[in-house]
Amino acid sequence: MTERLLDSNALQDRLIPEREDGLSNAATAFVPEGARADNPYANVLGVRVEAVTMTAALEQIDFALQMRKKGYVCLAGVHGIMEAQRHPAVKGAFDNAFLTLPDGTPTAWVGRLQGLSGMQRLTGPDLMLEIFRNRQFACYRHFLYGGKPGVAQELANNLSRQFPGVQIAGTYTPPFHDLTFAEEQNLVATIRDLKPHMIWVGISTPRQELFMRNMLPKLDTFLMFGVGAAFDFHTGRIKDCAEWIKRAGLQWLHRLIQDPRHLLGRYARNNPAFLWKIAFQLAGLTAYEIEKESSTPQPDSQCDNEPNRDFCTGDNYG
Repeated sequence: MTERLLDSNALQDRLIPEREDGLSNAATAFVPEGARADNPYANVLGVRVEAVTMTAALEQIDFALQMRKKGYVCLAGVHGIMEAQRHPAVKGAFDNAFLTLPDGTPTAWVGRLQGLSGMQRLTGPDLMLEIFRNRQFACYRHFLYGGKPGVAQELANNLSRQFPGVQIAGTYTPPFHDLTFAEEQNLVATIRDLKPHMIWVGISTPRQELFMRNMLPKLDTFLMFGVGAAFDFHTGRIKDCAEWIKRAGLQWLHRLIQDPRHLLGRYARNNPAFLWKIAFQLAGLTAYEIEKESSTPQPDSQCDNEPNRDFCTGDNYG
């Protein structure tokens, strides 16, 4: 395990006091208590994907922070949707999210075919930049969790240069396995000391969704965001593509060319199966129910209840 956990004592001079309006990290409740009811959404193989604009998503995130609510935000692409098909724990993580946004053009296309003509993709890297650049979030502290060794700290440096005054309380590079009890307790204690308002989780899907659902009740924070490869995008390890490539739904191909060893198997397994299943759903030959949020306690381990634990391992990026 390679760890880049910032020492809390060394950070004291960097931490900004709580907001003058009295906002503290004493969270009052989880967000999912009906908070998603008014959002239009697409049913993508049984996963509820919000059909909201970037502006609307930012407004809901800001409101949750102001009201001291706890919740986590998922970005659902083809890979995540297909993992939810295979593993009930992943489906449960999406079901219980504060927001599940369309991370990729194919997900947004499904919404349009279901009558949501204005549905657009809201990717993890884009959402992250919008929150860091938007002045309404300038008073909040951030914690970066994920990436390969050195990536989270490099991202913190890049964001600090790009957005002067941004408050990054700390970074952590997780191991390539589920946290041990000692590692988990160390993380809980560190977050309790630093009290970030937002934690950005940049590990692979579905690990990040399972991690957020399991850890949010234990962490002294408000919102967590599963942004996958955003850490690598914003440190230049993954090159972004032109906007027309994204609109054409070919960003996956652009990424595949950059990292075929990591992505070829995933795309070969998921993309044809997704197209087949979504065609049956759109044709009305298969129906998928949208599950309501559950208050069922989470398992201590992210994978304990799964018959196949292989999907819980992998690289620390999306």
